[in-house]
Amino acid sequence: MSAQPRPLALALLLAFSSPAAFHAATAHAADPGPAPAEGEASITLAPVTVSASALSLGSDDMSTPVSVLEGDELLRRREASLGETLEREPGIAASHFGAGASRPVIRGMDGPRVKILSDGSEIMDASTVSPDHAVALEPLLSRQIEVLRGPSALAYGGGAIGGVVNVLDDKIPTAVPQNGIEGSVELRGNTAAKEGAGAFAITGGSGNFAIHAEGLKRDARDYAVGHGWSGGGRVDGSYNETETGSVGLSWIGDRGYLGLAYTSQRNEYGLPGHSHELEGCHTHGDELHCGDHDDDDDDDHDHEHEEGGVPYVKLRSQRWEMRGELLEPLPGFARLRVRAGHTDYQHDEIEDGAVATRFKNKAQDGRFELEHEPLAGWRGVIGVQASRRDFSAQGEESYVAPTLTRKNALFLIEERRFGDVRVEAGLRQEWQDINVDSTQRDRSHTGSSVSLGAVWSFAPQYSLGLSLSRAQRLPTAEELYADGLHMATRTYERGNPDLKAETSHNVDITLRKQGGDTTFSVSAYHNRVSDYIYANTLDEVEGLQLIEYAQRDAVFTGIEGQVHQQLDRTYGLTLFGDYVRARLASGDGDRDLPRIPAHRVGLRLDGNWNALRGEAEVYRVGEQNKVAEYESSTPGYTMVNLGVSYQTRYERFPVQLYLKANNLTDQKAYSHTSFIKDAAPLAGRNLTAGVRLSF
Repeated sequence: MSAQPRPLALALLLAFSSPAAFHAATAHAADPGPAPAEGEASITLAPVTVSASALSLGSDDMSTPVSVLEGDELLRRREASLGETLEREPGIAASHFGAGASRPVIRGMDGPRVKILSDGSEIMDASTVSPDHAVALEPLLSRQIEVLRGPSALAYGGGAIGGVVNVLDDKIPTAVPQNGIEGSVELRGNTAAKEGAGAFAITGGSGNFAIHAEGLKRDARDYAVGHGWSGGGRVDGSYNETETGSVGLSWIGDRGYLGLAYTSQRNEYGLPGHSHELEGCHTHGDELHCGDHDDDDDDDHDHEHEEGGVPYVKLRSQRWEMRGELLEPLPGFARLRVRAGHTDYQHDEIEDGAVATRFKNKAQDGRFELEHEPLAGWRGVIGVQASRRDFSAQGEESYVAPTLTRKNALFLIEERRFGDVRVEAGLRQEWQDINVDSTQRDRSHTGSSVSLGAVWSFAPQYSLGLSLSRAQRLPTAEELYADGLHMATRTYERGNPDLKAETSHNVDITLRKQGGDTTFSVSAYHNRVSDYIYANTLDEVEGLQLIEYAQRDAVFTGIEGQVHQQLDRTYGLTLFGDYVRARLASGDGDRDLPRIPAHRVGLRLDGNWNALRGEAEVYRVGEQNKVAEYESSTPGYTMVNLGVSYQTRYERFPVQLYLKANNLTDQKAYSHTSFIKDAAPLAGRNLTAGVRLSF
């Protein structure tokens, strides 16, 4: 065991060792506030400001659809991973790799096409490399989660053609609290994984300084699956243990703030479905050859694997973040915004008690944004962004040579209002250099992206949004240089150093109604991607696929949305759903792309009885039989979920109790987006109970 202090213990020590340093605090997202008085009319809230929009727009002003989870809704939706937290939103699925790793899949796109941010700063972990790598971010410590769909956030990268997920937290205070020490403590548990989790947050300040500390510990066992699975009652190796701690300090003035935070996260989680049977496979040209094992070696290896149990990951992430904003920094400019991060990430894949493969990622990223005052009626942001990523893999499955990736970018976002129409335009230019530590050659790429959007408020409470964009995604180091076995996904991967930038042309139309008893948001989109980079399967042996990264044109077409009808002062009904079709569309004819989510449609009944809120939900995920070569179809399933929360007080402290039941009918269900769908079905009936106290 390492002699380093555990992150949760460190955060607790720093939070409570010097009470004199804490004269005030903030946990504004955690405090549900007083319950409305009996008979009080409901209040229509103003649109939520979307921090990930460079111009800090309201959600109803966006030309493309955006989801914002906060407050009571976020409290009930949060799960152990970001993918599971967001997967009930229209247009969003989860990659599902057991319990430890799950990224959002937006409109059928995942990996590097979905950018994950921590308050505008990119999370520089290894989760884009492979779906068995966890996102180094904790949803239970989030204050607000924003999802921008489609290539609508050029300020954060032209490569995010699927969308952007921005997670807001309180680790760097932005204001000095006024009411003394404030914070929150939360405990929760569930039945499917016998999970127990606890979290705390505390902030204090005096004068121009504020300090914040937070931490979390989770212990979840192998989770139970739905009734009737042939593999048994629980998924072997699906446990998840997490410890996270963070400390942040800010200087806060009348015109802005500047803060620094340190976050340490440790995860240990299993890799269900991992097999040793084909570890000796190699390639002969474009064919797999797996015939060089003798029976004795196979028997010995299987015996060792049984003794060692299911392989698992030990993840360690240490991240420093700096955030700052300054009003009126220069004549003619309204705001300066700064974000920077330094990440030291490592995870070990452990088999038979020894480290089989070690992944390391040391990365830095920074961005500066200047918002200028209106000029000829146009308001806008000009910015610069730079990042450096030093990635390596060592050991049995070091299928990617060590690489150093440098990226630089300039961007400009402008908006102007013409009566009832708001127009937005964006430009971004990117430069990328990748140096590889092998005999292969280094590569450089450039990418240009442009977007044009408009929102027309054609009637009170109604708006129509249109977005057109051309965005370029530059190939990743893994797509260029992979060469070797990756047993977690049961693939032998070969990169292609001749890959060039892929170019997407996207049109997105969104119709919204924001007020009244009936509200809705419905979007349709068509995205044609020239030179789409995909894993082309060349051969398969007993479930192991030989893939080579290649390029062909692809088309993504879909629709998503939800309609809410307020039935009376207490009850409301929501109809929601999504559908996406993704296929290759060139060369020898159309071919479906792999792991594309099936269509989904559902109903949600919600109720609000003053301090008590609840919802009942049922949705149907259809069969996915539009599959790629070497891919099997996935049967559909029906989910029934219930949730309730109650706001009260303990003495003078706000308390929120919540209870939710997912998969109430104990359905056996498989996720088509998962590489290991047959080895790790979705969780069965799961009851989660929690309590959150704010002070």
